[in-house]
Amino acid sequence: MSEQRKTLTTRQGHPVRDNQSMRTVGERGPATLENYQFIEKITHFDRERIPERVVHARGTGAHGYFEAYGTIGGEPASKYSRARVLNETGVQTPVFVRFSTVIGGKESPETARDPRGFAIKFKTSEGNWDLVGNNLKVFFIRDAIKFPDMIHAFKPDPVTNQQEPWRFYDFICSHPEALNMVTFVKSPWGIPATYREMEGSGVNTYKLVNDQGVAHLVKFHFEPKQGVRNLTAKQASEIQAHDTSHATRDLYAAIERGEYPEWEFCVQVMADGEHPELDFDPLDDTKRWPEDRFPLLPVGRLVLNRNPDNVFAETEQSAFGTGVLVDGIDFSDDKMLQGRTLSYSDTQRYRVGPNYLQLPINAPQSKAVARTNQRDGQMTFYVDNGESEKHINYEPSILGGLQEAPQPEKDYHQPVQGHLGRYQTSKTAADYQQAGERYRTFEDWERDELVSNVGGDLKQCPEPIQLRMVWHLWHCDQDYGRRVADVAGIDLEKAKALPPLPGKPAPNQDRQGPTYTSGQSEQGGASAAKEPATSEEVAAAK
Repeated sequence: MSEQRKTLTTRQGHPVRDNQSMRTVGERGPATLENYQFIEKITHFDRERIPERVVHARGTGAHGYFEAYGTIGGEPASKYSRARVLNETGVQTPVFVRFSTVIGGKESPETARDPRGFAIKFKTSEGNWDLVGNNLKVFFIRDAIKFPDMIHAFKPDPVTNQQEPWRFYDFICSHPEALNMVTFVKSPWGIPATYREMEGSGVNTYKLVNDQGVAHLVKFHFEPKQGVRNLTAKQASEIQAHDTSHATRDLYAAIERGEYPEWEFCVQVMADGEHPELDFDPLDDTKRWPEDRFPLLPVGRLVLNRNPDNVFAETEQSAFGTGVLVDGIDFSDDKMLQGRTLSYSDTQRYRVGPNYLQLPINAPQSKAVARTNQRDGQMTFYVDNGESEKHINYEPSILGGLQEAPQPEKDYHQPVQGHLGRYQTSKTAADYQQAGERYRTFEDWERDELVSNVGGDLKQCPEPIQLRMVWHLWHCDQDYGRRVADVAGIDLEKAKALPPLPGKPAPNQDRQGPTYTSGQSEQGGASAAKEPATSEEVAAAK
């Protein structure tokens, strides 16, 4: 590699002086529409593959319903949100859920070590609500401008066409906020046994808004009533040798025999605001909100009870977007959420077509029929606003046509003040703290698998990446770093002697967790997972 490195530019040839952050109003403020560098980057990324999804290509889905309890934490749900889908009891809101892996192609094995997508389309009486998340409750990055870089690093090498460990860890080395997610993915939690036996989460921070215009920050989670079960690397290999579609087969078969999978839909809520008392930013999607301080509050139940009639028409053409919200659920300034909101729907318009919302799988239910002044485009087959208004495809008009909905009596208005620029969060202590806590929370067998997987990967990486990764892991938990170094044959003392990353604050040693010793574990964090599958269970999955 040449000593003289070339300068990164936009596709217009403009030098990129900051490729780490979108432009926002202050450190925690919203992103702005004139984020040209980000928009150019993400919209090109959305169009890198056709017609297969760039990410989440391998998936399966099922129909079902959501039924609200009408309460949140023992209080009326209306205290937090005016969304009818969360308030109305006795109503079964139709849903379609698509499960997926992230990195592999459409025919890749479902035993891959990878986060699992958990995307839900609620067809509410007030229109669609899409909740697009994964099974691990956190993500690798906290600024959407890094998403194309992350996926490029995790996808196959453009020269060898193989996924290379050095590419994955080369990216992670410069993003310590990813250590929490890496600790999950490289543990057995990175290979769920089935889609029915895994958690789901919206990952991003949203807001609930009530009829008084009062907002609360919220995280959405789904807890499987079937329990959580994961696979070791050995068990996954045994299944993959005989069946690359075991999770699809399991979900389909369970629904066909009437064993409908069910999840309890829960929320975590906190007051809207900056929360200086926390050592992490609640808008940071690489961090979990501690459940002892922000408990999971049941909201309703999600049940899947019908398989698709046609996989392509329903599962493959289903299209989700994080910007698809209903009144009473709103955006926060989570930088990943704001970036995803542009990217997801832009991807669907490109992949499926500008009229993807006219497809039955994506169209709102009849109680909330779409009526718009949008016209034409590829694959148009009906006019949204009906026969009586077909001449007037604009608004306002004194002759008729569509009109705006009434404004709520009291609405949420977020004050925004700050200097426009590119910012990175100043709350970084939890980058190491939460990963260390996760390590100490795991059961012995989960911790052994994690160390073996990460150590085995690092054996295939160049020494600079090996040393920096061990440095990171040692700052998460000393035992974590030491054990990985032993497995990979890395000089621990040489790794510990590295300076902090340029431009990154040094990890706070006061946050260093206790060294783990066999037989000890801490409670909290991840839900308890079942013991690894037995040989009989593995055989049954083949």
